[in-house]
Amino acid sequence: MASLKEMLLAEQKKLENYLQKSLQQLQDAPMGTLRVSYSNQCAQYYHVIPGGKKNGTYIPREKEELVRRLAQKGYDEKFVQLAERRLAQIRRITKDYEDDEIERLFSRECRGKQKWICPVEQTWAQQLAQWRAEVYQPKAFREDLTEIRTEQGERVRSKSEKILADYFFRKRIAYKYEHPLYLNGLGTVHPDFTFLSRKTRQEIYWEHHGKMDDPAYAKSAVRKIQAYEENEIYPGERLILTFETEKTGLNMHLVETLAARYLL
Repeated sequence: MASLKEMLLAEQKKLENYLQKSLQQLQDAPMGTLRVSYSNQCAQYYHVIPGGKKNGTYIPREKEELVRRLAQKGYDEKFVQLAERRLAQIRRITKDYEDDEIERLFSRECRGKQKWICPVEQTWAQQLAQWRAEVYQPKAFREDLTEIRTEQGERVRSKSEKILADYFFRKRIAYKYEHPLYLNGLGTVHPDFTFLSRKTRQEIYWEHHGKMDDPAYAKSAVRKIQAYEENEIYPGERLILTFETEKTGLNMHLVETLAARYLL
């Protein structure tokens, strides 16, 4: 999920593109404005030109293209005013705004002062340390399962989960393996990986579905994804999904892209 500044800059870019399009359309717009009059609930259109008839000249049906262009012109002129006002507001905010400026206010104090200060909100380092220190009970392993260990000695259930865990470890992305999560309508589940987002300070869940060509497994996976959504945890926001089949393995390029987008 994007930070506030990223969302503002994205909105700025969108408005700038729309504004450019509207200004281009206005360059080719006809002179004058459109007046609409209603008779028996039927719209009648008039072309009002400066210096011409006060109420404008009636536009017959065969000139509906003129009606469209005049209506679009009126809309574009109003949008240009709105967009320019909104862009000025966004530029004022983003000019000297940073998402971590409250945290930096504390971090810039010398260590001698920091120990006496209670910041209005925890720094990222403090919050992450507290999150990582939580003790939890992961899901138990069946005795007949092959033992698979990650680079840091943690036991996981599959080779793909080991690949993912080792990737996060090498990238210094803190995670919790199979941390319990209660979902209304399904009960307690154990997401493969749970992360704490630095941008939003919310937990993000990563579910890897490794046997999607198994009908029973796929059915269970779909139900679990639906349960996430029913609990307002949506893919592309706080839920990351990757998939495998017998013929299609784990796509590490996609893993790297997803990690860069949501976790780094």
